[in-house]
Amino acid sequence: MAPPVLTDVAVPDGAGGGPRSVAVRAVGPWWRRLLGFIGPGYLVAVGYMDPGNWATDLAGGAAHGYALLWIVGLSSLMAMLLQVLSARLGIVAQADLAQLTRMHSSRGAALAQWLLCELAICACDLAEVIGTAIALDMLFGIPLSLGVLLTVLDVLLILWLQRFGLRYLEAFVIALLGIVFVCFGISLLLARPEWRAVAAGFLPTARTVTDPGMLFLAIGIVGATVMPHNLYLHSSTVQTRRFETSEAGKRGAIAFATVDIVVALGMALLVNAAILVTSAAVFHTSGHAGVAELQDAHRLLGPLTGTALASTVFAVALLAAGQSSSVTATLAGQVVMEGFVQIRMAPWARRLLTRSVAIVPALFVTLTQGQDGIGRLLLFSQVVLSLQLPFAMFPLIRFTASRAIMGPFANPRWMTRAAWVTMAVIVGLNGILVWRTLS
Repeated sequence: MAPPVLTDVAVPDGAGGGPRSVAVRAVGPWWRRLLGFIGPGYLVAVGYMDPGNWATDLAGGAAHGYALLWIVGLSSLMAMLLQVLSARLGIVAQADLAQLTRMHSSRGAALAQWLLCELAICACDLAEVIGTAIALDMLFGIPLSLGVLLTVLDVLLILWLQRFGLRYLEAFVIALLGIVFVCFGISLLLARPEWRAVAAGFLPTARTVTDPGMLFLAIGIVGATVMPHNLYLHSSTVQTRRFETSEAGKRGAIAFATVDIVVALGMALLVNAAILVTSAAVFHTSGHAGVAELQDAHRLLGPLTGTALASTVFAVALLAAGQSSSVTATLAGQVVMEGFVQIRMAPWARRLLTRSVAIVPALFVTLTQGQDGIGRLLLFSQVVLSLQLPFAMFPLIRFTASRAIMGPFANPRWMTRAAWVTMAVIVGLNGILVWRTLS
């Protein structure tokens, strides 16, 4: 049975591209057809390597060497599964997760979920503000408070790029991810890790559960991985591709979108693993097991590796990661506002609103508490994101398993079970992380 036609929804054109605005090839070599679908996966991939992830990866490598690499790999596989579900939903239902949640919820429930999602997006943008400000301090010696204010300027860059359409934004993000990737490639060469120990780190070990300190860091790595707003954003951006809406066309679009996701999140996995490996090779082996702050890592990388280049590439990568993540926070904000409450704002107004909400607490904390306060604020932003996760994952799994919505594209039973297990693990670990953090 074919899924019902959803006539009262449309792709938010404020997200940088209107519905079916990006042409893709229907015929020709598979790799030429794939190129048209590359982009949405990279927009969400940046959320998996934001400053929150950096902090947990640094702490894990410094404290326990390479032992938590398998947790980085496992959390990336969980993220891939959820993003594949998000892409499937957008391609088949031709509606994003926020729109479908509104359609299947009461007005009050939809409003409450929208407010929670907006809070999570602002928390994510807060992490990007903090990461960018720290990177500016590292590279140019700009005080944190001034760096926080300067993050307003990236609004102008994003708005300028949005004038040219979604493909230019995607290319911008891919270029920034390339910078991050190259920087950590250089970091690995300078850190000179023990590659046999790196390979062993991807093998699960019972010590992760029996050692309380290692368990807490493992929970932090998993908890910082999945970003709830990425699930809303991805289900929207895949609809910008002008693929055939026949059953065969949708199957092809799902296959190409899956490749896009796996490659993009595979790249994010390599970056997160490189952060942990660099931390293990430089800090753990030299006895600096307590390194967990971005500033401490930058300060010690140069002296411990014997070259200032290590500190520089670390800061450049942090700046590039912060800027790329800012793009996705803006786009996600537009998607959830239009999807949940059907309110449209000019891109500049939406971007300025999100960034203003993020800047106020960041500026207050930097002025009153300095670097120590910034670290705690970054941790708090991850707690807020953790609280939003169930409200995004539950409807995503439910909708993609529904034959009424997905028709013949409803999740196979094994995929639905894997998704529920993934949700239970992530929500459970996040609950422990929130409780430990607040207590």
